[in-house]
Amino acid sequence: MVLTEQELNLSNAVTVSQAGLRAIEAGSREIDLSSLQNVDSSAVAVMLSWQRHAQAQQRALSFTGVPASLQSLIALYGLQDFFHMVPISSAERH
Repeated sequence: MVLTEQELNLSNAVTVSQAGLRAIEAGSREIDLSSLQNVDSSAVAVMLSWQRHAQAQQRALSFTGVPASLQSLIALYGLQDFFHMVPISSAERH
């Protein structure tokens, strides 16, 4: 699944979360977050929801294109080991 939103925050977290859950249900094993430019802690909560949903279905889930600001929040909460984040080079960014 390629996330097309540029923001993931409290105002759109429910909608984005639901779209991701549907994608996981449909078999998606990777979520590309490279379009995100602005995030708050809601983004971490959405990622946790997706990860738990995938785990409940015994599926691996990877995140690509995780912006530095979101990586910082993940580190702040000590969740680096909970997510499988695939690094991308700056040349691969949109």
